[in-house]
Amino acid sequence: MAIVAIPGFYPIIDFSCFAAQSDPTSAVLTFASELLKAGATLIQYRDKQSPPQKVLSVARELRRVTRNRAKLIINDYPDLCLASEADGVHVGQDDLSPAAVRGIFHAAKKGELWVGYSTHNLEQAREADRMPIDYLALGPVFTTSSKVNPDPVIGLDGVRRIKQFTTKPLVAIGGITRGNCRQVREAGASSVSVISDLLESPAKAVEDFLRILG
Repeated sequence: MAIVAIPGFYPIIDFSCFAAQSDPTSAVLTFASELLKAGATLIQYRDKQSPPQKVLSVARELRRVTRNRAKLIINDYPDLCLASEADGVHVGQDDLSPAAVRGIFHAAKKGELWVGYSTHNLEQAREADRMPIDYLALGPVFTTSSKVNPDPVIGLDGVRRIKQFTTKPLVAIGGITRGNCRQVREAGASSVSVISDLLESPAKAVEDFLRILG
């Protein structure tokens, strides 16, 4: 597989961060628009709590605002990725395997769609390096509040070590902020993925991340 050119900054929109608002879908779309205006070119949409129909509804709206502006990746659902005309899917250790996802995409004649895969330690990363994926996500690098039961923190040393064992683009995730993102990139990450540090002021945060990461 050809190595994809993944942007150095990879924001994630997690529906749970907006679920308490009076109109969560509108809040998600406003948030996405601010990310795009500030320069984000790759966005993942993650919703672990809504039924698939709701995930698809929001994904289609996100496709509308991101089309011709940024790549849109859907977390967990290859079928909803296809139905929303997104650019790829991101799956985890307990989801459908990357090989199965790739088979679904090829059957739909969408072999160009991206497949990302989460890993949490060296063994998983080495296995993932042989899989039909476009990038390998690694984390949590630091302590994170974005997951209920996070895997053990790997730290910067974990990023450095795992970088030596994969040829895939490496996306670091977990507790990454404007204060530590440069260190993560210097440790070998191709891209840094961020959730929490975007929430308070998304446009300003994107501008800061892009400036710091260069």
